[in-house]
Amino acid sequence: MKNLVIITFSLLLSTGLFAAGSDSSSSSNETSLYEDAVKLVKRAGKLEKKEKTEKAKKLYSQAFSKLEKAYKSDKKNPDILNYMGFTTRKTGNFEKAEKFYLEGLSLKPNHNGINEYLGELYVQTNRIDKANERLEVLKSCNCKEYSELELIIKTKGSKVY
Repeated sequence: MKNLVIITFSLLLSTGLFAAGSDSSSSSNETSLYEDAVKLVKRAGKLEKKEKTEKAKKLYSQAFSKLEKAYKSDKKNPDILNYMGFTTRKTGNFEKAEKFYLEGLSLKPNHNGINEYLGELYVQTNRIDKANERLEVLKSCNCKEYSELELIIKTKGSKVY
């Protein structure tokens, strides 16, 4: 009986210590915040397609909050900045979105997503010359971002973006 108590106590103690040691680190926490934000962005996009704009904007704002927290622990991640720009642009703050995109490009100038989304922002703000500059950066990538931005520039004024 004494051995059973000792074994049970040892198991509880080791489980407790293991649990205390497995507290999520900032990088895994940042990753989960980023992944949660991406899920919210995808849900918001589906709502936008159903023309539920206000609900979509709320999800974009929630995603931005998560991204902001993730960014605090990983300021060198252009993907976080890309989505910070995207969610900010989707909620209508083009000036702030542009700053996030440009900061992301300062970390990774050939980031396909940032170049496409910044180009879309330039189309939305009627700066086609700058949108074409982003398209030129994407020209040799052989990627969907190039063709998507090209279509948006060609159909300027439609709600493709």
